[in-house]
Amino acid sequence: MRIEIISTGDEVLSGKITNTNFSYMSQKLEDVGLSVHWETTVGDDRDTLLAAFKLAGSRADAVIVNGGLGPTVDDLSQEIAAQAAGVELALNQEWLTIMEGFFTKRARVMPPNNVKQAMLPSTAEMIDNPIGTACGFAVDIGKARFFFTPGVPREMKRMLEEQVIPRILARSGAPASIYLKRFHSYGIGESHADEMLKGVEDLDPAGGVKLGFRAHYPQLETKLTVRGTDMDDVHRKLAPIAAEVRKRLGNFIMAEDDRSLEGVVLAELTAQQGTLSVVETFTSGAIAGRFGHLHSAEQVFRRGVVVRQFTDLHAVYGLKDVHLAGAMTEEAAAAVARAAREQTGASHSLVSLIDLDEGADRIDFGGTIWTGIATADDVVVRRSRILGGREWVRLGAVEMALDCLRRKLQGLPVNERIDFERT
Repeated sequence: MRIEIISTGDEVLSGKITNTNFSYMSQKLEDVGLSVHWETTVGDDRDTLLAAFKLAGSRADAVIVNGGLGPTVDDLSQEIAAQAAGVELALNQEWLTIMEGFFTKRARVMPPNNVKQAMLPSTAEMIDNPIGTACGFAVDIGKARFFFTPGVPREMKRMLEEQVIPRILARSGAPASIYLKRFHSYGIGESHADEMLKGVEDLDPAGGVKLGFRAHYPQLETKLTVRGTDMDDVHRKLAPIAAEVRKRLGNFIMAEDDRSLEGVVLAELTAQQGTLSVVETFTSGAIAGRFGHLHSAEQVFRRGVVVRQFTDLHAVYGLKDVHLAGAMTEEAAAAVARAAREQTGASHSLVSLIDLDEGADRIDFGGTIWTGIATADDVVVRRSRILGGREWVRLGAVEMALDCLRRKLQGLPVNERIDFERT
């Protein structure tokens, strides 16, 4: 199946906003085994929109149009879609009623120009938007089926996943059941993971499982797209391959599917009736910030301390007998971790202390990261070097700290070498 995505809007064409909608749509399609063949960006101009719709209708099997469904004069998607399909615009009474209810529930009066959003090509199939006023719709133009989605990201995402992708899959003749299994890892690069998992697809001789990767430093997502006649068939194919992926990637797998690293850490602490205090330098509280949105995090998280210099830790913890001037040492990092835990009474403390190189804005400079974890029984300190500039070091330090804590909580080795470390 040949798929095209058309992004509309002067603000997208001019680069005033980053077109994250396209990357999201393309990735979601790829996740279910559908590839995008063309991507077109068009401004709010009738002639160029019409030309783009006609061209896409002549070469693609399915087209997703994003944007242009609003109530203002520069929202042209419905009008040009009707023109390209050779039909008239018609008022969709069902959507008009839904929109009026949308405003009524919010104690607002619907502006007259919103009626424009209920004007659809007369042959269009309405696609519901449960969280907005922009009505999605599908219509045939040329030989392609066009699916029109709103530009608001959260509205587009829900419509794409719940309604557009299932319709495209049905048209593609793909197997009725498709499942995406995801493994999230830290510490191995994409090429290394590809080598570690070489031949894993062959465990399904029928070819119903596709292996893929999505790298977003510092994490790597390993994907298994599984096709089958039904979900029982899907799970039969998936089970041995998923087990093999877990075996080969081993301790590097932090979480699976919709779980996150910080979610796994919080769950482990909760299960062990543990609490946590965090100390950070250079990361601006990014480690503590990873927990803030999680349900019940406040029951586990005791304190987060952010300091600029190592010497500031004297004032926080009164470590008068510990040398904190100049470069950090293993003994000093251990002392900070121990003091952070004892001062708050937390079961665990996590510290991330960073010696940033001079000139670390350059790509070939980096920093030394001291990650410390203290419990009532012991203290573990890990030293690591990461190069690549300030932001690369910051992101790596945050991920390393959380992953070391995960490993400690799960009884795994904290000092296992990762691909991103340098000497």
